[in-house]
Amino acid sequence: MNSGFETIDYIVFVIYGLVILGAGLWISRSKKGVGKTSQDYFLADRSLSWWAIGASLIAANISAEQFIAMSGSGFRLGLGIAAYEWIGAIALIIVGKWLLPVFLENKIYTMPQFLEKRFNKGVSTAFAIFWLMVYVFVNLTTVIWLGALAMNQIMGISLMWSIFGLAAFAGIYSIYGGLKAVAWTDVIQVIFLIGGGLITTALALDFVSGGEGIFSGLKILYEKATDHFVMIVPRDSMVSDGSGGLKDAFVDLPGLAIILGGMWLTNIGYWGFNQYIIQKGLAAKNLEHAKNGLIFAGYLKILIPIIVVIPGIAAYVIYQNPEMIADMNLTSEITKADDAYPWLLRNIVPPGIRGISFAALVAAIVSSLASMINSTSTIFTMDIYKQYINKNSTDKQEVFVGRIVAFVALFLAVITAKPLLGGLDQAFQYIQEYTGYIYPGVVLVFIMGLFWKKATSKAALWTAIITIPLGIVIKWIVPDMPFILRMGYVFIVLVFVATIISFLDRKNDVTNIVKESNYTKTTVKSGWIFIAFGAISLLAGILLFKPLYYLGIESIFMMATALSFLGMILILNIKMKVKDADSISSDPEIFKTNSVFNIGALGILGIIMALYIIFW
Repeated sequence: MNSGFETIDYIVFVIYGLVILGAGLWISRSKKGVGKTSQDYFLADRSLSWWAIGASLIAANISAEQFIAMSGSGFRLGLGIAAYEWIGAIALIIVGKWLLPVFLENKIYTMPQFLEKRFNKGVSTAFAIFWLMVYVFVNLTTVIWLGALAMNQIMGISLMWSIFGLAAFAGIYSIYGGLKAVAWTDVIQVIFLIGGGLITTALALDFVSGGEGIFSGLKILYEKATDHFVMIVPRDSMVSDGSGGLKDAFVDLPGLAIILGGMWLTNIGYWGFNQYIIQKGLAAKNLEHAKNGLIFAGYLKILIPIIVVIPGIAAYVIYQNPEMIADMNLTSEITKADDAYPWLLRNIVPPGIRGISFAALVAAIVSSLASMINSTSTIFTMDIYKQYINKNSTDKQEVFVGRIVAFVALFLAVITAKPLLGGLDQAFQYIQEYTGYIYPGVVLVFIMGLFWKKATSKAALWTAIITIPLGIVIKWIVPDMPFILRMGYVFIVLVFVATIISFLDRKNDVTNIVKESNYTKTTVKSGWIFIAFGAISLLAGILLFKPLYYLGIESIFMMATALSFLGMILILNIKMKVKDADSISSDPEIFKTNSVFNIGALGILGIIMALYIIFW
């Protein structure tokens, strides 16, 4: 295969590789005779500034999953797939305002560690095993496979050598240096990622316009692929299935469920309770830096569809209009949606720039792999090894075990990547669907643990136990239901189960003493407001079910359940006479935010609202 790479591209890419490896190894070094502590290896010694947190969050988040898979979904489905990024930006505000402050207040290393503190070791272990399985067999495998696919198509390197190369690149500095090496190299990676990604988008749009510039290119994209610029996808929106047939795009992007239903579970679960993401916030030097770092990440999230979705749509338009490429000597074809971004780099981006663009792609892949490797080792070491194997472990032993586990996890991902993902048309949907089996339970258990004083360990454990089986049963009963809608129905059932069990389980009850104050009065009033909005949502869903069925209005039932549940929590925390003995009470001061956070959050909300109005 003609690699499409020229000498200048190899030089650029080699320079990038040397910079990252050199920086990673330099940051990883320790003073002579001084070993790394657990806090240093797993939490970067809690030293990260807001800009490092924001950059590292995005570098960990944006990987081949976005550059290859989301671009592939942009090629197949259009701009609607950007909802994952734009709703994610709003989720970052929620995490920064209400979730991360509680974790930092409790000085935890891992998400399962918080569950042990709030509930018990059984709940903690169940979720530790959940995350380890997802990281190794969904996240790591997907990133490695898609990255290898890109290297194969762009550079002509065999898939297996590409897999081994990416794994070695990410593993060298992340396994040795821990989170500090990962986070600070991410600051460099995100420069390549954003800069190189924007260059690729600009070149693709300029090509579409015949050299008339990016704005003319955007106009032509919209004219030639108007159906690809829709955020709310109705039922019966047929697109290619990648195998010569057609499928309904609603299955992947079910209308209003994007803004009313399961999309929130995906984003809150991912940004709030996913170890390899939230670990960056846990490593903040203080609460203010953590909050502002998430706002910075929110603005970067808004940019991501420009970098990954627009190129996918551009590839679609170019490929559907042969006259645009009639005089070109094409070096490959788009045989499935996930080929779109590599095809664009090979055929549209010129030499020299191609090396920069490919460095951006590899930066995204390697930074994500490094974060996932580190978090996998953190969870196993702190929640399995330290809890069950060696309770009196030293810092040196924990760092050693963390490195061994990181290597094993990477090895397992390498040998299972091709068998699991080799035949997929859109790997992004694979990732979302299979993580979607656990997010309803994850979000509910953590919300109960963080905010509901009466929630019990038995309720949390049963929620964890039945989450995946319930999702499988609903999938079996209604196989054609979009997974985002299915997540909503699973969440509704889990809320009722967890609530009933918590009320019936009184073994760990203690007296709930609450002194009346302006804060408690405001809390109760807020609870009733949430319940009122929940009732309104329920009524709207019932009345509009038939007329708006084509838009997936039934997703509003999940929203009604979530709002009512939150309202119930706020009221019962104040009014109920008993609470669970292991419940936590957070200082209200930790939820206060400064003007930078508030103005930044309003800016994010305004931009996303405008985008949805324009592309509804």
